Amino acid sequence: MKALLSKETGGPETLVVEEVDDPVAGKGQVVVKIAACAINYPDALIIRDMYQFKPERPFSPGGEISGTIESVGEGVTGWAVGDRVLAGVGNGGLREKMAVDAVKLFAVPEGIELVDASALLMTYGTTIHGLKDRGGIKEGDTVLVLGAAGGVGLSGVELAKAYGARVVAAVSTEEKAEVAKKAGADETVIYPRAPFDKDTSKELAGAFKASVGPNGADIVYDIVGGDYSEPALRSIAWEGRFLVVGFPAGIAKMPLNLTLLKSCDIRGVFWGAYAAREPEANASHIAELFDLWKAGKISPMVSETYPLERAHEAIAKLENRGAIGKLVVTMD
Repeated sequence: MKALLSKETGGPETLVVEEVDDPVAGKGQVVVKIAACAINYPDALIIRDMYQFKPERPFSPGGEISGTIESVGEGVTGWAVGDRVLAGVGNGGLREKMAVDAVKLFAVPEGIELVDASALLMTYGTTIHGLKDRGGIKEGDTVLVLGAAGGVGLSGVELAKAYGARVVAAVSTEEKAEVAKKAGADETVIYPRAPFDKDTSKELAGAFKASVGPNGADIVYDIVGGDYSEPALRSIAWEGRFLVVGFPAGIAKMPLNLTLLKSCDIRGVFWGAYAAREPEANASHIAELFDLWKAGKISPMVSETYPLERAHEAIAKLENRGAIGKLVVTMD
């Protein structure tokens, strides 16, 4: 079978497609014939040895997959050959087949295409955990979403609206603003490209404050980091929750005096660790996401698909912040 491999530390240009042995299902595992693997920001980090986990080389990036079960290993119950599934695998998904621990599997309901299903788990899983468990979202809240036109950002817009919030979507272009509006954003803010000087940072804080309103943002959902974080924090409400989700623009240096002045919290959102530590609660979240999907309240947006041979292009596009919605690699 074919696999996209990282054989040396570096960017997407270092990845190669090679033939590797087919996997065999071990105890407690199934072999999934992969239909699609969605691209996420950790894929750009892990190949540069910049992610929390550093797998031994050669390895395949790709953290969320969908497909059909091809074989079932010893001790596995509740799953059968032919079942349609999705799974969060950390890495290893950019290949045609993969042995997956059965406990990581979720059933894909009928009526949902496997390519679309591959775009659900990491983005919407992160966001439902972030908004509900870490953000304590409630109806009537105002939510400011940074990076609102990417996969995680759009999930933030859609889920916040599904929970009855008013949503301000912050993006970098008019095109992305239109995408966020179509996803349900009530208002949009277009920010400039960092780095910012003090005047630009102050202007952006003013734009955020004007959009979220005089009471401030109850939740800031920060997927971007860098110079964008402080202006967003300055727009937060009294006792607001600033959720740290990612930092493709860099790790922000936050003035902690603002947390005192606003009596607000800065909270991390690490969905992967949460899913591992609280599998039952995470499974309940995923079931809720499928219910929201079937009810028409969320709809994961797959904007582009790539064959395995061009998977490095998808990672590069995401890394360069050119992606709108989710980029997905298909194994057809």
